[in-house]
Amino acid sequence: MPSKKGHILKHKSEGFRLKPEQKEMVFSFRDFDQTQGQTFAEWQSLTLLDTMLDKLKEYSRKTIPEAQKAGFTVYDRFPAKSEFKPPWFILENAKWASLHIQGKECIAGHLADNIFYVCFMWSFWTRIINSGRQF
Repeated sequence: MPSKKGHILKHKSEGFRLKPEQKEMVFSFRDFDQTQGQTFAEWQSLTLLDTMLDKLKEYSRKTIPEAQKAGFTVYDRFPAKSEFKPPWFILENAKWASLHIQGKECIAGHLADNIFYVCFMWSFWTRIINSGRQF
């Protein structure tokens, strides 16, 4: 059994607690709402699903502040100008966020600690856009 002194951490967060802003992003589809936006099958048919997974893998190596510098947008609350409605079970004071996957394809959801819970996926190319919409 290797000694603790010679032990190499497998992950930088092992062995000590990090503040949320120091943790790498984690993605969850637990709160995915299939009644709004598009489904996985639709994104697969548009050949967007693999692109999204590659993007999520890339962002899972970033902290929230690093992700924001790279294009991840965080909102203090659910955007007022949106064609979507927040799922009823999400707290009113939740922070919301969005990430463009490529061009005008986007995912949106709420943020808790370093976990981004994806609620909606959509491609602007397949939808009618209202000007001024945030997500």
